[in-house]
Amino acid sequence: MTDYPRDMVGYGANPPRAEWPNGARIAVNFVVNYEEGGENNILHGDAASEAFLSEIVGAEAWLGQRHMNMESIYEFGSRAGFWRLHRMFSARNMPLTVFGVATALERNPQAVAAMKDAGWEIATHGLKWVDYRNVPASVEREHIQEAIRLHTEVTGQAPLGMYQGRSSENTLDLTMEAGFEYTADSYADELPYYVKGPDGPFLTVPYTLDVNDMRFASPQGFNSGDQFFTYLKDSFDTLYGEGGRMLSVGLHCRLVGRPGRAAALGRFLDYVQGHKDVWVTRRIDIARHWRAVRPA
Repeated sequence: MTDYPRDMVGYGANPPRAEWPNGARIAVNFVVNYEEGGENNILHGDAASEAFLSEIVGAEAWLGQRHMNMESIYEFGSRAGFWRLHRMFSARNMPLTVFGVATALERNPQAVAAMKDAGWEIATHGLKWVDYRNVPASVEREHIQEAIRLHTEVTGQAPLGMYQGRSSENTLDLTMEAGFEYTADSYADELPYYVKGPDGPFLTVPYTLDVNDMRFASPQGFNSGDQFFTYLKDSFDTLYGEGGRMLSVGLHCRLVGRPGRAAALGRFLDYVQGHKDVWVTRRIDIARHWRAVRPA
């Protein structure tokens, strides 16, 4: 099967040395997914209400109607949850990456200003929170270009990284075409890697769906802060022990921003800071480090 399009081997038994700065054993990247105000809503021109990643597990989209409970859950994320996360990370001087939906960022300039003041990277999470599996490539291309335009207008800088999330088979090609420095639309590894692109090798900085608070909103997931903390700690301990790996931690303002879950996150942040040789950094910094020490 010489024309098989998937890479099932990767780095194999001998992954490259990461050579993280200052001899760090592990690179840790926290990601705040900022989606509130970019979710499905008939006010946004969508056909139905949002049904994904909320306290209402198993919610259904309401065709042609506003779902007021769903809307208020998302509003908690932007009104309260974001600011709790901002305080927690700022107090510990821990940088992170934001995956920002462009239309959501547009609706909360105060949050954008806080992200910038904190020195956080703001990567793009697309124009709107859309499932692109059945969207034509031409439409997805238009959405990516509009996301870049709006993101630049709102934040003052074009996004350097892209995470579409609910991607299509066209997303990677369109991401490369748009000129980003990296894509995060992969869960395939624990280290950055290159894929073949039309203009040469293109860098993937893989993300995660398991070390992710979205498990609080899924049938098979965390139901208490202790479970979340334990999974975070075990993931960190394993990768720290192996050395030379990257840990991505996915967060959502409306999920982990709730007090009982934020307490568990806070314990983990303190646990990470209690270890030597840990590089807590932004995704763009990982991408640029990898390109410097492991050129394609």
